[in-house]
Amino acid sequence: MARYTGSVCRQCRREGMKLFLKGDRCYTEKCALTLRHTPPGMHGQGRKKQSEYGVQLREKQKVRRAYGIMESQFHKYYEMATNMRGVTGENMLSLIERRLDNVAYRLNLGESRPMARQMVTHGHVLVNGNKVDIASYQVKVGDVISVRERSRDIPFFAALKEQGAKRTVPQWLELDSENLTGKVLALPQREDIDLTIEEHLIVEFYSR
Repeated sequence: MARYTGSVCRQCRREGMKLFLKGDRCYTEKCALTLRHTPPGMHGQGRKKQSEYGVQLREKQKVRRAYGIMESQFHKYYEMATNMRGVTGENMLSLIERRLDNVAYRLNLGESRPMARQMVTHGHVLVNGNKVDIASYQVKVGDVISVRERSRDIPFFAALKEQGAKRTVPQWLELDSENLTGKVLALPQREDIDLTIEEHLIVEFYSR
């Protein structure tokens, strides 16, 4: 599967906002966006006002990069959302939030989404007691996410067990940091998503 291998800080600078791709570093003065506010590239400071298409494209790219999803898969989420009842944009965000790598991140099983994805693909995360190493796996209400027994001695998980969660866990999830387990209590709602997203622009982009 193709994946982005360049500088993740460059992605934040391009979108003009923190995508929290480097975990705790994003909250410090070392964050690249804090040091340099301009987009990357020699013409970053001289970019002209964006067209309507450009605004829609940037919104799509921002969400795609924040969650670490390639274009083809992101478009599939849009197509799935259009076939669901309700608001297309909100349905799409709900599907993306229910990805296993994102759920692992929300449960503090990774400092960032890229780290949480690595934990999943390396087989450290279980769903209902079974190893699931597919980052895009869709969790369901009632699913129990846990850390594999022999992975619990990894320093990161050991620290989580001793110190508890660093970030607030959303209401649709429940975390037992002492036992390194989490549970899906409900489907994520629009207000549960903390990123600044205007999903209607993404729907307009794909509806052209």
